[in-house]
Amino acid sequence: MQGRITIYSTSGCPHCKAAKAKLVDLKLEYVDVNLDDNPDFRSKMIEITGKRTVPQIFFNNIHVGGNDDFQKLTEEELNKLTNEVKTNPVPTDAPPIPQSSNSKSGTNASASLQSEIDENANLIQDFNNSGIIKDQRQMLTVYRNVFSGSDFVSFIMENKKTDRKQAAEMAANLYRLHFLSNVHAGDAFNDDSTLYRLLQDEPSNALNANVSVDVKPLPASELAVLLRKQILKLYGEFLSSDGKCVDYDGIKESDLFKEFVNLTGQLQRVNLDNMSREEKLAFFINIYNALVIHGNVEVGFPSSTWQRYKFFNCVSYRIGGLNYSLQDIENGILRSNRKGVGMLTKPFSKSDARLKVALDKHEPLIHFALVCGAKSCPPIKTYSSDGIMDQLKCSAESFLETEDGCELDTKKKIVKLSKILDWYKVDFGENTGKVVEWVCECLPKCEKKDQLTKMIGDKNYKVQYMPYDWGANKKPKSGL
Repeated sequence: MQGRITIYSTSGCPHCKAAKAKLVDLKLEYVDVNLDDNPDFRSKMIEITGKRTVPQIFFNNIHVGGNDDFQKLTEEELNKLTNEVKTNPVPTDAPPIPQSSNSKSGTNASASLQSEIDENANLIQDFNNSGIIKDQRQMLTVYRNVFSGSDFVSFIMENKKTDRKQAAEMAANLYRLHFLSNVHAGDAFNDDSTLYRLLQDEPSNALNANVSVDVKPLPASELAVLLRKQILKLYGEFLSSDGKCVDYDGIKESDLFKEFVNLTGQLQRVNLDNMSREEKLAFFINIYNALVIHGNVEVGFPSSTWQRYKFFNCVSYRIGGLNYSLQDIENGILRSNRKGVGMLTKPFSKSDARLKVALDKHEPLIHFALVCGAKSCPPIKTYSSDGIMDQLKCSAESFLETEDGCELDTKKKIVKLSKILDWYKVDFGENTGKVVEWVCECLPKCEKKDQLTKMIGDKNYKVQYMPYDWGANKKPKSGL
């Protein structure tokens, strides 16, 4: 082949995988520019295509478009494009590619899974085997697997051969590092009768609660990115060639998933103190999106309203010593403790320790970065604190420029919006008109933006919210 087929893609994108599968079936070689691995190429792709979704496919310098455009090509059109790259060399105005590109996407996250053993883990293990931890009754309540602060300090004095003051300082440091927690909650460690419990003994249904943590946890932002890349790699490997379903059972049995689960254990002791707004946004968006897939693997894909309610309220990770469900992350943290769909109260009470982690002000753009079932994917799947607002805006633009997010019927004067904009209307404006104005402002420069601007100016339009497709993408078992 004299020329080049170029495809801009992201890891775990079903539409990208379907396009690549068709190229393979056609026995056509291609260069895959993975935007997760080459983030500098996102803006280049947008500049030359005017599109913010992936995949974007080129035959030499001829822009085919996305997966839907590619799949709809007639035999005659496809033959013409194939002939173009087989007979003509790559033109100078062909889309740019990295110096080292190939047709394999994804990031080898496994290479980064090695972490330093935490020297404190041995002390905690010795304490766990000391016989000091017992069940204790206070009033009418029995507390399982607990110990007093004073007993813990005494153990450290004996184990480390130090005085009580130094032992108490060591105990307080272990408390800050989330090796233990206060049974009744509290911000500081006390060398008295206050009851504590080791992290591994804390009652929890979190998906990472029973994972041992004997390594020093990575910095929060770095850990979240690594987890997200790892789960996207898994998702991509077990995604069907047509991009329509995922073999979650296969994921669960894979060694790569076991590595991922072990990595989630580090979240239990990760430090969330002093994180900036940008760091919180990137961290919790990445964790939310990884947790959704982890939940699908371990719990199953929710197929009814009641199952969805349980899924989003019960599927959780233990992060920094506290439990965070999907509902807690979205509505408690990222929406600055606002009621979610169907919620009667706010996620966090005034005394909830997680409230201090929540954003000071809600961020409406998060709704286009959290996992959704759109027919096209944004060119960003993993978020970083550096440039997070530009990344979120790009994801919002990519969603709203498709028919999944916003569709206009200019003849009937109807603005059709995603149900997401109805469910979380309060985040976008005080009324429907303000929501439409927010959408118009967020849209990139395109014909749709011009049309919507005119409709708003004429003040002659109706708004409809499109049904949300909750359909599962789980691969059916053989024989069913």
